[in-house]
Amino acid sequence: MLETISLLFLSNLFMTFAWYGHLKYMNGKPLILVIALSWGIAFFEYILQVPANRIGFRYYDLGQLKVIQEVITMTVFAGFAFFIMKQPLKLDYLWAAMCLIGAVYFMFRGGMPHA
Repeated sequence: MLETISLLFLSNLFMTFAWYGHLKYMNGKPLILVIALSWGIAFFEYILQVPANRIGFRYYDLGQLKVIQEVITMTVFAGFAFFIMKQPLKLDYLWAAMCLIGAVYFMFRGGMPHA
């Protein structure tokens, strides 16, 4: 199970850079170049994400797996926004985190189906 979370975390690092890194590092570059580079970065996301989901599906149902991925995505995104993009952390991040905690509760309150 930790393997799934680790792979999803690494996958999300690549995904976040593919989706948002160009806003800082490739500003003013031709769009086709930015798309090609982002696609190349996303390739590595998929190399990690696909096995993560296959492994995770042994332990979690599909909804649980998706909620885990969303929590990881928002955690990675918040770190990226703050540390890389130098965006201020707002109270809205806390409220979003509370909503995700609620999602985790509702998805896992019945336990893990494959455990």
